[in-house]
Amino acid sequence: MTSSAPVTVAVTGAEGFIGSHLVEALIASGHRVRAMAQYNSFSSYGWLETLPQDVMDSVEVVLGDVRDAGSVQHLLTGTEAVYHLAALIAIPYSYQAPHSYVATNVTGTLNVLEAVRRLGIPRMVHTSTSETYGTAQTVPITEDHPINTQSPYSASKAGGDRLADGYYASFGIPVATLRPFNTFGPRQSMRAVIPTVIGQVAAGERTIALGDLRPTRDFMFVKDTAQAFLAVGTAPAEAVVGRTFNAGTGGEISVGDLVTLVGKLMGAELEVREDAQRIRPAASEVMRLVCDASRLRAATGWEPAHSLQEGLEQTVRFFSDPANLARYKTAIYNV
Repeated sequence: MTSSAPVTVAVTGAEGFIGSHLVEALIASGHRVRAMAQYNSFSSYGWLETLPQDVMDSVEVVLGDVRDAGSVQHLLTGTEAVYHLAALIAIPYSYQAPHSYVATNVTGTLNVLEAVRRLGIPRMVHTSTSETYGTAQTVPITEDHPINTQSPYSASKAGGDRLADGYYASFGIPVATLRPFNTFGPRQSMRAVIPTVIGQVAAGERTIALGDLRPTRDFMFVKDTAQAFLAVGTAPAEAVVGRTFNAGTGGEISVGDLVTLVGKLMGAELEVREDAQRIRPAASEVMRLVCDASRLRAATGWEPAHSLQEGLEQTVRFFSDPANLARYKTAIYNV
């Protein structure tokens, strides 16, 4: 009996936090991956360099840039699907460099859509963010919740979302949008709150520098986010194409309570020092996010497999490894 050859798919932003976990999930499910890492003169493949060799044997790394249409066309040629994760993501930096967010998150998405259109790629999964909803007006947040962008970052992501919608309506592009809530886990950057807390504790700090402790978030472990991407990318077209899907757990916890939980898991008594540079402008802070993922469950059968505590335990183990912690700068504010 002969087996069919693995399907080759493309991933933009593959060198990053979620992207590298998605690459692992795709390989585990039998795919081959063309992984775009942003071009740099160091030939760095980011987090892809830490993946096991048996994973990387099925990965072709392509250095390029989603802001360049030719790079995107080259990446997608010969693939059966594209998972578009490349983005500038740090909200505080979007206050300083908004033009770069439009170039990457809007123009970059346009380049991917155009390549999918020209090459006839059968499936595109576009990445959105729960930040496009702004502070929850009703909870849990469904996909019908109003879009209320409260930062240049979220505005740029909403622009990419609207392009995806427009290309589906105008040209029948087979695109589906996944809108993850707050993903966390190993390999996340220190600009996010969970690595910030865990990293500072792992580095020996007991007084943790943070911003506002009141906002609540729906934190989802990165392996569950990767499986949500895979579910949308492999579901029958009639179930997902032209649709937007939230991905989250349906639970929420405040930043302050999160600090308490991390302290318990790490056996540390923690105090919090308010750091003014970590506080968003008042009208830009999103105070509450909690997800309704019932549409995704109904369309694909996806369910998160990890509790918050289970995910935190794995994340603590990662950052407590001195070799991993050494990759980070825990003593500074990572914008």
